[in-house]
Amino acid sequence: MISSVTVKRTSRLLSGHLWVFSNEIQENLLNYEPGSIVKVFDRYKNFYGVGYINPHSLITIRLLTHQDEPIDGEFFRKCLTRAYTYRKSLIEGQQTYRLIYSEGDLLPGLIIDVYGKVFVLQCLTYGIERLSEVIIEVIEEMFKPEAIVLRNDSPSRRLEGLELYKQVVRGNISKIPVIQEGGINMEVDPVEGQKTGAFLDQRLNRIAFASLIKEGSIGLDLFCYNGGWGIHTLKKASMVTFVDESQRAIDCAVRNVSLNKLRGTAQFVKADVFDFLKRCSQEGKSYDFIILDPPAFAKNKAHIKEAMRAYRELNSMAIGLLRVGGLLATSSCSHHISKEVFLELIARAAAVQRRRLRIVEQRTQAADHPILLNMPETEYLKCLFLEAID
Repeated sequence: MISSVTVKRTSRLLSGHLWVFSNEIQENLLNYEPGSIVKVFDRYKNFYGVGYINPHSLITIRLLTHQDEPIDGEFFRKCLTRAYTYRKSLIEGQQTYRLIYSEGDLLPGLIIDVYGKVFVLQCLTYGIERLSEVIIEVIEEMFKPEAIVLRNDSPSRRLEGLELYKQVVRGNISKIPVIQEGGINMEVDPVEGQKTGAFLDQRLNRIAFASLIKEGSIGLDLFCYNGGWGIHTLKKASMVTFVDESQRAIDCAVRNVSLNKLRGTAQFVKADVFDFLKRCSQEGKSYDFIILDPPAFAKNKAHIKEAMRAYRELNSMAIGLLRVGGLLATSSCSHHISKEVFLELIARAAAVQRRRLRIVEQRTQAADHPILLNMPETEYLKCLFLEAID
């Protein structure tokens, strides 16, 4: 039998938000089993939807539907059909895309990335973890994948009281998949790679920035990971230096460069990016373009001030190395750093170097990571293309 929960404050739910916090629930939370399905009502017995509950999480209930319906295979079949129908108009025959983006697809806690015939799932919450076998069965029925991988190693799972693990749960991966993105080939490791194997949210940004690069340019791809940004620019650039502190990332970038016939030359440096930029400044080096796509410095509110200092320092050093007319692609994937704050950080970074920058483009995550209008938490990626005008 499905339990009921009474919510004391409902204005957020009425606006279209999907979360209920622990201090908004009237009942004793100890009465509920983590991950169990609940029906949500207000104090006047008005029905608001069905979701799952975790009494040990600050975000205690995440709504799955506003209808009074069972959460079963048919429910997920409907959700995946809706998500895939939306993406068919976006991916134009591409074999790589994000099929489910958590709240953005009204399935909180679930990520599904598709790399050809390999499907990679992240179950980020207790409720989705308990429903994962049903979801996997629906994926098998609808898409007939060669392999399904669970990448349940995100640290955010600890907030839900879940263990971290990785597992190939269906089929096998006999060789690392190679995907195509804007005319280049890239190896993706769905088991050992970062996140689910690739950062699909920046896909269109990588392609767009490469279109701005001038013939014969020299540039840097910092925090390069698998080299995606820099490889796109090597269609025109004469030289790109790929920098990452991870040897695994450098090795992957080397392999990906070798998969493509590129005009320019690639150099690879295993180094801390902050230290690398300091050395470049001391040696008086300069570049036609620099790509900065760092990890999320602010993973929670407690790290915001520290993250802001890191973004300012990093961008200031990079701006100081740009030639006049040079281009900077800089990003933040930290939800806790807003667009306004990010713009202010870059402006301060430029002021430190006494440089003036022109905004060429302001971009965000790819459209297969949909942003829910009444849920600002679904928008997290800030990406700026800037030109040094003096």
